[in-house]
Amino acid sequence: MTTDATRMLRSLACALLLLAAALPAAALDAGREDVRQFMQEMLHKHHFDAAWLAGVIATAESQPKIIELMSRPAEQVMAWHDYRDHFLTPERIAAGLAFWTEHRERLAEIERTTGVSQHAIVGILGVETLFGRITGRFRVIDALATLAFDYPPRSKYFRDELEQFLLLARDNQIDTATVLGSYAGAMGRAQFMPRSYRAYAVDGDGDDRSDLWGSWDDAMASVANYLAKHGWRAGEPVAAPASLWFPRADALSAGSLAPDTTVKALRDRGLSFETGLDGKAPAFFISVAGDEGPEYRAGFFNCGVITRYNRSVMYALAVHDLGSRIESLLPPAP
Repeated sequence: MTTDATRMLRSLACALLLLAAALPAAALDAGREDVRQFMQEMLHKHHFDAAWLAGVIATAESQPKIIELMSRPAEQVMAWHDYRDHFLTPERIAAGLAFWTEHRERLAEIERTTGVSQHAIVGILGVETLFGRITGRFRVIDALATLAFDYPPRSKYFRDELEQFLLLARDNQIDTATVLGSYAGAMGRAQFMPRSYRAYAVDGDGDDRSDLWGSWDDAMASVANYLAKHGWRAGEPVAAPASLWFPRADALSAGSLAPDTTVKALRDRGLSFETGLDGKAPAFFISVAGDEGPEYRAGFFNCGVITRYNRSVMYALAVHDLGSRIESLLPPAP
């Protein structure tokens, strides 16, 4: 493709995004064949009350802004040094220090019972919502309906999530007209998608319900449960800074989201890093764009577990770095 053709395609893409942003939200057309089939399937499969289901779908609005945001997530358009600086700010670190101090006893108890490191829990809550300050401004029903029916690249996934949200709302008496979340439909202080909410949210405060909007005990315990259920290994590290001790870049391949080799194999290929793990431990090579060129890490099994929360190595590194930075500033436990 020529340079001029590439420029033209980029200009067209930008114009389409601007046009989408300018378009107003529109009520979802319940008469559309795909929407109608979805509703019939929900009635047959889950025996929803027909009037309730029709009322929920009638309130949904398709929002072009949601499609625009879905088309350019930060993990795909930002370099690592910009992405890192977005999350490791003095404000977020200070908020995390206050949060960890306030919930220190509960976090320690959760780590004892689940094996999940406190810095991973704190890092996720900090990256996801700035410790509850940013939980989303889109109605979840709008986000999921827009992506389920007007975003073909991932329509099946989001129809499944819309199904799970309807079940969650029915079973937990959630007001679908008012509950807010991210542009992708993630909800609450832990930003769980509906399927994850139903599968991994737990009651952390003993009131017999899992409330990721109003209970920090539930949010912290649910994040830990999610990581534990995805295989978190107690006491093992997430990642380690690394350097190339001889030029064997051709022998190292970055891009994996989970361990695809071992500690020994990485070292044999020229990557130098410190870890207490033995040579057979799972590991993978990470190369991201630092301030002054490539920044290397050795990622371990738990790094891959964090990417199950968000399928991005940069996300896992931001969680790890934020949680570790906050932990380093904690005063000694009383």
